[in-house]
Amino acid sequence: MSRTAVPAGAAVLAVALAALTGCERGSSAGPAPPPATPARSGCPATLARAETAVRQAERTDAAWDGPATGPRAVPVRSLVLVAQSMTNPGVAGVAGGVQEAAGAIGWDVRVIDGQGTPAGIQAAFGQAVALRPAGIVVAGFDPRLTSQQVAQAAAEHIPLVGWHAVASPGPSRDPALFTNVTTRVGDVARISADWVIAHAHGVAGVVVFTDASIPFARNKSDLITKELGTCAGVRILAEENVPLADTSSRTPQEVSSLLSRFPRAWTHSVAINDVYFADAAPALRAARRKGAGAPFNIGAGDGDPSAFQRINSRQFQAATVPEALSEQGWQIVDEFNRAFAGRPASGYVAPVHITTAANSGGATSWDPPGYRAAYRRIWGVAAPAG
Repeated sequence: MSRTAVPAGAAVLAVALAALTGCERGSSAGPAPPPATPARSGCPATLARAETAVRQAERTDAAWDGPATGPRAVPVRSLVLVAQSMTNPGVAGVAGGVQEAAGAIGWDVRVIDGQGTPAGIQAAFGQAVALRPAGIVVAGFDPRLTSQQVAQAAAEHIPLVGWHAVASPGPSRDPALFTNVTTRVGDVARISADWVIAHAHGVAGVVVFTDASIPFARNKSDLITKELGTCAGVRILAEENVPLADTSSRTPQEVSSLLSRFPRAWTHSVAINDVYFADAAPALRAARRKGAGAPFNIGAGDGDPSAFQRINSRQFQAATVPEALSEQGWQIVDEFNRAFAGRPASGYVAPVHITTAANSGGATSWDPPGYRAAYRRIWGVAAPAG
């Protein structure tokens, strides 16, 4: 999630929406910190399981595990992508993937920016319906915010495919979506907590940053806390409730307070949005903390370019769980192709990935291999020459 977005939506939507997912930033992995004198013993069995899960999630060479079959490309179609806000890096990234995939399959795409406000999104959706496209992408906002426009789309028999539109991946009846493309929040929460357990060798003092005003975000942080609780050597020092709309003003103050309360015990942090770590940096720097030192921070979310930059430069973030935004854009186009061909949704949910400085290769996004060629094979379209 980014400062410009509530989980897959703008901060201005935080109170209005109850089922958003998010864009997040940041990570780089350094050496594990010295033990923080835990009150309890470690967790050998949990640690071994976490290490195995983290090693798998950190792979960058995993073979494509998505759809291998599906309908051939249907003739030229037009799509409209209604963006929560094109200043949201996650929305912009997936929009780029949709445009690239549409070019490959031979379709037209128009992007309409909702400007990050409920009124703007409603107007953008209304404009999209008026264009009478073959399909509409609901990118980064809860379609219940635009229930009137959704009903109009249904009356026009225009299928909707969501990206981070509801909390769970797959088809949705209410709101009516042919499918919703996102990772599973439980998987993201679990792997981010497992990274802490593995990185800390089962001994850590952790602060969890969340926005309790957003049910989706609160659920994610609760799942993170639950997973951290499976290791007896991990102590939750605090759960900081900082609304996403207030991160820039409140996070530095909260971090300064945490440093005062837990000068040595605070070894790791997990946040539902990487933006917390961007805003924590000034306070950590003022306290003469090293960018590659404790607290070691992981963002449980999308991983936007600024997060990758912090990871690669080892500046106050150690890891992120990024969404494969371009891949998800290609999946959205494939899902529409299935809808237009009268076939069911693919059911594909991308596996979680962890980015660190050790495996990012200096990139500013997570772009796994294999999906472009796989979708081209399914659609029966040739790769570009050269």
